[in-house]
Amino acid sequence: MSTLLADAVEKVAEEGGHAAEHGAGHGGGEASGAEIIHHITDTQVWHFFKDVEIHLPEFHLFGLDLSISKHVLMLWISGALVFLLFRGMAKSMQREKAGIARGGFALFEMLVLFVRDEIAIKSMGEKLGRKLTPFLLTTFFFILFANLLGLIPFMATATGNVSATAALAVMVFILVQVQGVIHNGAMGYIKSFIPSGVPAPLAAIIFPIEILSQFTRHFALCIRLFANMIAGHVVILSLITLIFVFGTVLISPFSVGLALFIYLLEILVAFIQAYIFTMLAAMFIGMAAHPEH
Repeated sequence: MSTLLADAVEKVAEEGGHAAEHGAGHGGGEASGAEIIHHITDTQVWHFFKDVEIHLPEFHLFGLDLSISKHVLMLWISGALVFLLFRGMAKSMQREKAGIARGGFALFEMLVLFVRDEIAIKSMGEKLGRKLTPFLLTTFFFILFANLLGLIPFMATATGNVSATAALAVMVFILVQVQGVIHNGAMGYIKSFIPSGVPAPLAAIIFPIEILSQFTRHFALCIRLFANMIAGHVVILSLITLIFVFGTVLISPFSVGLALFIYLLEILVAFIQAYIFTMLAAMFIGMAAHPEH
């Protein structure tokens, strides 16, 4: 996304006259649409600048395509950043007698305490909240880093891939069911789908709805993250391609200026979406473990 932002400014300077000649009247809209799709879809080619690119390795095993794509690479980088962050925080706290992180790690410690106290414990209770804080912290920072990587030139947003967000939602779904059974028993968890005192005819209607809601809420968890992350990218790319659609550099101050504003707003969105996913995950787990609350 940010790569296209830089490329667009360069193209405006180099190809302004050409764009004016072959703009909207000669398929500019189709070219711009293709350019947007190219920058938001997953590929096995990692582009740098104009003529520099890296072809990522392809793997096929038993008919399955296990090739490394750009989004897969971003997921690996996000996971490595999470590991390095917590390893660095742990070492920093070990060096301090008070057990407090110093330097840049102090900022991340504030986020750790926020996730533990304001999300995990408030949504799931003291005991379960502290137990599952590591999972929620990993989820929060993994999504955050994946979101922020998409704002760095030559990188990509893995959370703009529905397969990645679906995998995250499936892990939360499994954990919700496991915790529900652990804390209530298999039959007790199933009975919790029906409120006490509900007449049998009404219970026959509520029960399948509650079963369906177990899937729809996690489907929404997946789509919400995916849609919000990809929407900002599409808006920025659309604003930039307006220059080539209209075929004039006169619109560039408006397009580039507004795109830069949305770009800065995307930094805030990266944090908000990581928070929302983590908060909803904690709420779903808490609702399953403590249905009476």
